Amino acid sequence: MFAVQDEIYRYNAERWEALVEADALFTRPMLDLDEEKARAYLGLERLGVPGDVAGRKVLCLASGGGQQSAAFALLGADVTVFDISSGQLERDRSAADHYGVALRTVQGDMRDLSPLGDTAFDLVWHPYSLTFVPDSRVVFHEVAQVIANGGHYYLMCANPFFSGLTHHSWNGEGYTLTQPYTDEAATSYPDQDWVYTRAPSGPPGIREPREYRQTLSRIVNTLIGEGFTLTHLSEVRGDYPGAEPGSWAHFTGVAPPWLEFVWQYRSGQAV
Repeated sequence: MFAVQDEIYRYNAERWEALVEADALFTRPMLDLDEEKARAYLGLERLGVPGDVAGRKVLCLASGGGQQSAAFALLGADVTVFDISSGQLERDRSAADHYGVALRTVQGDMRDLSPLGDTAFDLVWHPYSLTFVPDSRVVFHEVAQVIANGGHYYLMCANPFFSGLTHHSWNGEGYTLTQPYTDEAATSYPDQDWVYTRAPSGPPGIREPREYRQTLSRIVNTLIGEGFTLTHLSEVRGDYPGAEPGSWAHFTGVAPPWLEFVWQYRSGQAV
């Protein structure tokens, strides 16, 4: 168990409450879904995750905002959302009310999943958030405590090799890497323009994201050590032919910013 409400917890919680207040992209509930759209949005078949989630226990980890939770609930899953932000969780409840579906919300730190009790989840869905804490090993150990035998763990995270790099790093010929490739190296950069609708640089008073690099070797070896087997890996990149060098669109085609993993857990397989 991790002692929560340290400075890292407070920074992340305060930032996400401010993002909710600003109606940033990842705080906006998806209110135009039906079952077909929900299935396409989640892309379970593409990832090799069993597509029939009806009645299955799904944990949306650090995934508040009324997006993935709503999609899973529409497909009949038994959904729990665990998030650091009370505002984000309110968006999940709002989306559930909109669709007339039920879900459970729990506020907490992904470094301590003990508030979830003894529930064993068939699928843990963990979108971009791993880099908000220094030590990924703590998170992966917690996930191993709450996932069912044979369950799947979807993880989307920063591409470790490009963590902290953005289109602002364009030097006229390429994108310059300047951050050290070491675990827990701290980095910060402005939110991307597409995070906000009305104020491209972000409303005043919202602090920049504080992120920590997670090396690929630590991610992979820790999850193997916890009893997970890798079943899918994809690089998430942009496809914008003719994009202007130095733009976000161009950058995402040169240096894929994100990775998607799917892992399957087997009890007793930990090494």
